[in-house]
Amino acid sequence: MRVLLAGATGAIGRQLTPLLAANGHQVFGLIRPDRGPGRVRDLGGTAIIGDLLDAGQVMQATERVEPEAIIHMATAIPRDLNPRRFATQFAATDRLRREGTRHLLRAAAQHGVHRVIAQSIAFGYEPAPDLADEDAPLWTTPPKPAVDTFAALRELEQQVLGASGVVLRFGHLYGPGTSFASNGGVILALRAGKLPIVGGGGAVFSFTHTYDAATSVLAALDSSATGAFNVVDSDPTPAHVWIPEVATALKAPRPRKVPAGLARLAAGSWGVAYMTKLRGADNTRAMEQLGWKPRYESWRTGLVEDILGRT
Repeated sequence: MRVLLAGATGAIGRQLTPLLAANGHQVFGLIRPDRGPGRVRDLGGTAIIGDLLDAGQVMQATERVEPEAIIHMATAIPRDLNPRRFATQFAATDRLRREGTRHLLRAAAQHGVHRVIAQSIAFGYEPAPDLADEDAPLWTTPPKPAVDTFAALRELEQQVLGASGVVLRFGHLYGPGTSFASNGGVILALRAGKLPIVGGGGAVFSFTHTYDAATSVLAALDSSATGAFNVVDSDPTPAHVWIPEVATALKAPRPRKVPAGLARLAAGSWGVAYMTKLRGADNTRAMEQLGWKPRYESWRTGLVEDILGRT
């Protein structure tokens, strides 16, 4: 299958491009010239120069490739995030999710592409004590710094689902190129004893290795299923559990406990919500309808082994 892939060299794209090529698909990575077209070739794909935020360039790229499927994995999320600068750091990704999605869908409609797959997140559900399935609503009133980002996510999903596409909701990504990589911001903070347990650490994390994210795209590409799917591991875990367990595995300092009010001064409202309110996700639908299964069923093996270089 001829596939136009936006985000071919990102954290997921680096896993996905060679995986698609190894499974007989022709991968055309839509990439800006400053992102290094040679990187797409090295991964097993063909670089197509174009800016996802330029409707004309996206249309021209689609006309040139004549794809049978379009995959949107493009983001511009910094690896080292500062929760107090959340809105600023996510502004570029918000545009890619709004405008980039719109441009890809218009090109798909114009050129008769019927299979569109895009990424979203599985940790953006309305806070609740139970695990969220795909019918649960996204967070309607998130902390102010995240309002635009959640609005962009809803717009992306509405566009893709309205076009009978597939939305893959990934959990907290770990693996090379992520903030949970061995040299990523979260793990460096943990090693330095600077990742505290905030306000009891009640946020439930559902993790996803970037390889598992890539295999879910492959499964969706080979399936006729449509809709939204939680692509997460099978071990959702509160922050107050995974943070000290990972710290112990890394022989890092024991994490401090910080009251939410004090943490808000340093990390802002989003930083506190991230550690106290996030809801875990259920992966049943992805496994049953897409036939997908995570290689890493638990962060307890995948995350720690990845950080220590054992995978």
